[in-house]
Amino acid sequence: MTVVTQTLIAAEIKGVLFDLDGTLVDTAPDLIAALNMSLESFAHPPVSLEEMRHVASNGSLALAKAALPDASEIQHRAVQQGLLDSYAQVNGDHCQLFDGVAALLDYLDQSGIPYGIVTNKAAKYTRPLIHALSLTQRMKTVISGDSTLFSKPHTAPMLLAAQQLNCQVHEILYLGDAERDLIAAADSAMLGGVAQWGYIDDLTHTQNWPGEFSFESPTAIIDFFIESISTRPA
Repeated sequence: MTVVTQTLIAAEIKGVLFDLDGTLVDTAPDLIAALNMSLESFAHPPVSLEEMRHVASNGSLALAKAALPDASEIQHRAVQQGLLDSYAQVNGDHCQLFDGVAALLDYLDQSGIPYGIVTNKAAKYTRPLIHALSLTQRMKTVISGDSTLFSKPHTAPMLLAAQQLNCQVHEILYLGDAERDLIAAADSAMLGGVAQWGYIDDLTHTQNWPGEFSFESPTAIIDFFIESISTRPA
């Protein structure tokens, strides 16, 4: 896609939606802390944040399997449930916005571009986390994994978020760090952007994912919008 085409598309964006874990917020420290609490309760050794960080966007069961690759399905499910029980205790304690996200949200506010969240995290975890980060009043929509009958990559949560943003789907940029995020965006006719700053490891070929854009940092998205303004015809 040429720079001219990109800037023309940027000029048409009227809303932005974010995945939560690994895109908007670095929740890995909380998730791994909860995982280690669960592992300890079953007399398993702890895992490090760095070795598990790239799994953080894939859900609690994926974390349990990554921590105990040789364990049985029953053991995985038990550790998963322990993780979920423990996560409620540490949710929001150690996480923070990724570098550059605060500046991006400020830019969107100043530009009058509404934004929100579509995540597969359950509402009972999502809402307290957003509150802990003082983002509740800034988000125009927060769609959790149980807000609709289906979660991503299904289009149902995406379309509900678009309705609450009061934007047409083709006017929305959706940012995520997992393939299901980009599939959900494409199937919903939204513009998809890969959040390369998230939990994507070096072995993941994001160029094979659907989507129009790939951003190395949140501040690159600010530059993307500013460039569209500077090249817009008078």
